[in-house]
Order: sequence, then structure tokens, then C-alpha cells
Amino acid sequence: MTDSITESQQTTLQNEPQVQTTTHSLLENTTTLESTQANPTLDGGLLTEPEIVSEMAAGIASSSPTERMIDLLQVGGPVVWILCVFSVFALTLILLKFWQLNRATLGAQQRVNKALALWHCGEKKAALQHLESSSQPLPVLLHAAMKGSGSHGDQPYLREELGRLASIEMESLRSFLRPLEVIGGLSPLLGLLGTVMGMILAFQQMEMAGNQVDPSVLSGGIWQALLTTAAGLIVAIPVVLAHSVLERKTERIAHAMEVTLTSVFTGHCLQIPGENNLAQETWQTTDGSVHAA
Repeated sequence: MTDSITESQQTTLQNEPQVQTTTHSLLENTTTLESTQANPTLDGGLLTEPEIVSEMAAGIASSSPTERMIDLLQVGGPVVWILCVFSVFALTLILLKFWQLNRATLGAQQRVNKALALWHCGEKKAALQHLESSSQPLPVLLHAAMKGSGSHGDQPYLREELGRLASIEMESLRSFLRPLEVIGGLSPLLGLLGTVMGMILAFQQMEMAGNQVDPSVLSGGIWQALLTTAAGLIVAIPVVLAHSVLERKTERIAHAMEVTLTSVFTGHCLQIPGENNLAQETWQTTDGSVHAA
């Protein structure tokens, strides 16, 4: 009887590896079935996340432009959505600033030149009346300078007050330029962040694949990662260019203010008795360069 029990124990020990192997196979089949149900393909196979991105890329290439844009936003993830919000905000600011600066300079230089010509010819009342109906920064400052000069002469505190008024006007014209600068500098960094995150995900998928590495897994992750960099550059380049143009226009307006205000107090120095009004001729010849603002 003891021999019979020993043989039974040996048989049980021999069958244990087979039972473990069968149990392991059942667990693998269950996991595969769950993964297939979660990420099915046309033939019922298993897709990793980069492979899903590759499948979406193939669909994007054959879709309409609108559908292609929506698919790109879905593939890019939250970084691309943030960049889209930045682009809409930047476009709004750019249109607003161009409208503001054009409104501040349109026709202002011709009005200023005529008022200065009248002022230096001695027709001070006509010069002031010519500027009263304008609400643009340059004519308003010139009107204040002429009125103050006629009442108090060339006094230091008058120039300080005119400098204060010019500073207020320039602060208004420079408004919202800093947000454009921030968006232009931050967008490429956000795109780079999305690229780094995408590359981390791609290499994680390669590590999980082990020896059975599919090149499409890596290419899908890289494609998704580089999309965010491209989106960041697409947003940043026009914003930086528009910011540079707007900043230059603002600097030209500031230069025109300085030249105009100074000419109220120093323009008579160019008048030579018995000859033409050199101050008026100087303003007419420099009209093109100053009006470029």
C-alpha cells in the first residue's frame, strides 16, 4: 500500500508542470481576448497605441482637408489644442493692434504738417483750430504743445508735461504687444514638450514589445511626436513676425511724436530773415519718411 501511495504522489508531481502550463496558457488567451476587444483591428489582431496612430495617419492622408485637420488635432493631443487656443488669441490681438495703429496714424501726418506750417508762419490760431477736431495721438499732443507754448512759452515744466502725455499715449499703443511676445516664445517650447512626451511613449512601447519590435510602432510614435513641434513652429513664426512689425510701427510713432513736439519750440530757429521758411520746407521734405509710421 505504501508503494501505491508513492507512485500516486510521483504521478501528481509529474502532472503539476502540465497543469501550470495549461493555466498560464488560459491566462494569456484571456488577456489577448480582452486586449483584442479593447483595440480591435479588421482582422481581430492586437494594436498598440503607436500602431493606432499609424492607422490614423493612413486615414488622414486619404481624408478631406476638414477631416484631416480634426484628425491631426486628435493625434496631437492636449499640446496641439493649447497651441490652437494660442493661435486664435494671437490672431485676435494682431488684428486689433493693426487696426489701432492704422487708426492712430491714418492722415495724422498731413494734418500735423499743415498745422506746423501755419504755426511757423505766425498763424497760431488757425493752427490750433486745424488740430481741434482730431482725436489721434499725434495731433492731440501737438495741439497741447502749441497751446502750452502760446500761453507759457518754452518752459521746462511744459516739456515735462508734454513728455508725460506722450508717455501715456505710447503706453496705450504698446498695449498687448507683450502677450504676443510671450506666445511667440512659448509656442515652440510647448511643441518641443509634446515631442519629448511622444518620444518617451514610443520608446516605452518598444520596451514592452521586447524582441518583437515592429518598425511601425516606432515610426508611429515619432510621427505623433514631431506633429507637436510642427504645430508650435506654425504658431510661433507668424506671431513673431507680426510682433516685430507692430513694434516697429510703434517705434515710428514715438519718433514722430518726439520730432513733432520738438519742432514746436525749435522750428523758428530755421527761419532765416528775407528767405523762404526753411522749417516748412524741412517738414515737407521729411513727410515721406515720418509718414511711413
